Amino acid sequence: MRRLRKFYLITMPTSVLTLDILSQIIGFSILSCFLSFLWSPILTNFLYKYKITRKGHYDPTLHLESRKDKIDVPVMGGLLVIVTVAFITVLFNWERSFTWVPIGVMLLSAALGGVDDILNIYGKERRNRKLSQIIRLIRVHRSVSMRLWYILTFPWSIFKRASAWLSKHPGKGVHVHEKLLLQFIAGAIAAWWIYFKLGQHWREIYLPFDGYIDIGWLLIPLIIFIVMLTANAVNIADGMDGLAGGMLIPTFSALALLSWIYGYNEVAVLNGTVAGSLITYTYYNIKPARFQMGDVGSLGLGALLAINAIVINHIAVLAFLGFMFYVEAASVLIQVGGRYLLGRRIFKMAPIHHHFELRGWSEEKIVMRFWIIHLAFVFLGIWIALH
Repeated sequence: MRRLRKFYLITMPTSVLTLDILSQIIGFSILSCFLSFLWSPILTNFLYKYKITRKGHYDPTLHLESRKDKIDVPVMGGLLVIVTVAFITVLFNWERSFTWVPIGVMLLSAALGGVDDILNIYGKERRNRKLSQIIRLIRVHRSVSMRLWYILTFPWSIFKRASAWLSKHPGKGVHVHEKLLLQFIAGAIAAWWIYFKLGQHWREIYLPFDGYIDIGWLLIPLIIFIVMLTANAVNIADGMDGLAGGMLIPTFSALALLSWIYGYNEVAVLNGTVAGSLITYTYYNIKPARFQMGDVGSLGLGALLAINAIVINHIAVLAFLGFMFYVEAASVLIQVGGRYLLGRRIFKMAPIHHHFELRGWSEEKIVMRFWIIHLAFVFLGIWIALH
């Protein structure tokens, strides 16, 4: 079912577009930036004190000559954004209809990333049996109950091995299949909230230049897929100093602008709060980085990015607002496909920013060019969203 754009304007939240609201958005951005600067020394000292830093044994990119200076740089710097945004939102922008689920999913995804970061540093190597080993255990294990257990869990074992294709170095942390399961849960929470709690209008997807289309219950798996894809895309792009943070700033700023234009004021303030805190994070993350985002920040902010775009009914332009993040994710999938289907690499190294690094580009050149390309597509996304 399709709708004219006029229908959207009639049924949007009753908040009136005023400069006062825009002033609030900018004000919360400034507040978030200021608070982040205030407590950033505390976070930095904490990360150094407990040696929550990058280690070469689980990060193969650190063996590259150009990246050896990143060893022992603190990770989990994304806490600067996650904690600040959650603190400000709970105190000043806690609105049941629009902010509590996005913040909850952000914190759930950030917790998953935080556990992964900690285990990669302090954890022990984990076993991950091959399917051939499991089949052998089913045939020869002395315990009948264990043989039955291996049979019943064999589909899960297949999923574990299949997901392992996405990571050649599972390390000590949360494995890919575990991440995907928990991200599925986070996406399912967001889908349940949007589909069943926000009302009939949120079940219709707005298509620029066209109108609305109702895809029914298919919206639920679509939301889950987008949340999982975007969270992992931001995580993949967090591989060079300043890269992810510098691209997230215009993305969340654009979401704040679009949220304000269409009257979703609580979501606009939330996006503005994220953008402000990201300014501080990126200030410290520019090469040479004082700390790096880590999975705690990239997974949390990636999930929040997806949900906030969905809430304001701009799924169709998310590909532009997060353009370079999806390019990074696509490069990994292409590399995996080339390795297993063609028996060769498509890129020198994936994600694609490492491909250019191995071609001789400096880190600064890669980051700044990715920023510019990403910014151009963000502007394109805003223009499309206004039609």
